Amino acid sequence: MFHWLEQRPFFFAVAVFLTVAFAGIIEVIPDFAKQSKPIVGTKPYSILELTGRHVYIKDSCNACHSQLIRPFKSETDRYGMYSLSGEYAYDRPFLWGSKRTGPDLWRVGNYRTTDWHENHMWDPKSVVPGSIMPAYKHHFTNIADVDTAYAEAYTVKAVFNTPYDQPDMPKLGTYEEAKAMALEEAKVIAAGMKNQDVKDAVARGEIPEIVALIAYLNSLK
Repeated sequence: MFHWLEQRPFFFAVAVFLTVAFAGIIEVIPDFAKQSKPIVGTKPYSILELTGRHVYIKDSCNACHSQLIRPFKSETDRYGMYSLSGEYAYDRPFLWGSKRTGPDLWRVGNYRTTDWHENHMWDPKSVVPGSIMPAYKHHFTNIADVDTAYAEAYTVKAVFNTPYDQPDMPKLGTYEEAKAMALEEAKVIAAGMKNQDVKDAVARGEIPEIVALIAYLNSLK
């Protein structure tokens, strides 16, 4: 049969198309069943964490850091448990990446602290001698865009039924409630920092980008 198909390119192409199409259908159909989505205990990002994720993307942190631990001993020894598909259920877009100028960050919340991130973003070489990462001191003065984060969270809740405001899930509430919750979360982060300008900004009701970014990095576990 295969020899016959090799001599007839048209039928060979049709057979290849049907085979690939059938395999694609088998892969895609289960995704339409809600119960097939592996959530594995993850939660949507809080408004502050989502704000920090926007900072992370805006400054192209994902260009040098992947967020995907592959199931190889060398990776799990260094980074921890390998990544599971359901852990990315609420990532839009996912930030798997493939280039590692810096280490993978998917489980960074398990082994780095707020203080470490503060020092690292202000002066990378102070905590990682020989680092080629630039300093991101503007994060300490730029004010984070909480409004856009709230708009995204509100949209994914309405369009994708992301489980905000459900039991054991982050609260969304109204715009005013969301900003208040983000500020309260920011106060906890700022309390663990030593930069007085950042502390003063949070006390005034503002959220510097560094605070939101640290909240996001701390959530990666």
